[in-house]
Amino acid sequence: MHLRNNAALAALLAIAVVALSAQQPPTQPPSSQSSGPASHPAPSQPQSAAAQPAIPQAPSLKVDRDPVRSPDVEPPVVVTEPAHNKGESGYILHTDVEEVVLNATVLEGTRLVPDLKKETFTVFEDGVKQTLISFQHTDVPVSIAMIVDNSGSMSRKRPSVNKSAVDLIQASNPQDEAFVVNFSDEAYIDQEFTSDIGKLRDGLAHIESRGGTALYDAVVASADKLAADAKRPKQVLILITDGEDNASSLNLEQTIRRVQQLSGPVIYTIGLLFGDEMSRSEVRHARRALEMLSTETGGIAFFPKSIEQIDQIAAEVARDIRNQYTLGYHSTKPTSEPGFRRVQVTAEGKGQSKLVVRTRTGYFPVVRVVKQQASAAKK
Repeated sequence: MHLRNNAALAALLAIAVVALSAQQPPTQPPSSQSSGPASHPAPSQPQSAAAQPAIPQAPSLKVDRDPVRSPDVEPPVVVTEPAHNKGESGYILHTDVEEVVLNATVLEGTRLVPDLKKETFTVFEDGVKQTLISFQHTDVPVSIAMIVDNSGSMSRKRPSVNKSAVDLIQASNPQDEAFVVNFSDEAYIDQEFTSDIGKLRDGLAHIESRGGTALYDAVVASADKLAADAKRPKQVLILITDGEDNASSLNLEQTIRRVQQLSGPVIYTIGLLFGDEMSRSEVRHARRALEMLSTETGGIAFFPKSIEQIDQIAAEVARDIRNQYTLGYHSTKPTSEPGFRRVQVTAEGKGQSKLVVRTRTGYFPVVRVVKQQASAAKK
């Protein structure tokens, strides 16, 4: 009995101590000040990697109407690799610099220029001239993400859009692979990677026009899939929509930054912004978003004035993809130096007027770290 009373007293004392502790303010309270909503940098002036706000995770692509996770929206800045030297410990940064690869289209006015040499090109990174180590101008196979708006406003346009999309694939390299994503407020993979035109046609035919337009989420999830599953190093994303985003968890700047972090696909956009469904302000905002998605990644935005013009645009996109130059260089900056690298490419051909080069505006380097194992024996 005496032991039970002592135990009860001890329990009461413990409860009292916990209650008094809960009433005491923390010695270092977290700051409650806020500077307002986070501002996201425009793609033309990216922040350094350390200063960038975290990107929320985008909804994943879905397959057969069942959720399937795609990679996180924010990629790892550091890639850890196993060490081969077991006699040391700690972390060592790779000194090897990965090759930066640029897919470039060269125009003289509106005409594609197909016969330039390596010496014609000059590449600058953050204003510093780089040395080209590789050059190619051949029709190489491509991995394509075909992303088509499936929102309610697209219902009457889809038959023409689907035909043009199939025509585009047929006009491309026969060894290309493509997958089909239909999106509204969610994005679905209706055909996995394939070179079979019939399967791609069936994937495009899966129309359930409804809901909103989560355009940015669909772009990011599709770019992630290209990075994870594509068999071809050259990658293209073709986006067809008739409106502006109104349902994504990401914004425009976050979407562009994610594609740049992946050293991701060239994005071609086709904006079906004709008709009376949208106000002038909505058309202006939608056009700006599609132009930025394309410009920052080396693609081009098209804005047909009628549904009949889509076939012509599809043929132009296919021709553009098959007539690009591939340029490679090793950056003069160490890979370990974080932050966005702005890239500019120029070309000068003999006897030709001013040439315009279209390629991605820059990239984020990936820091590779070797984790070495601890020494097996200590003296």
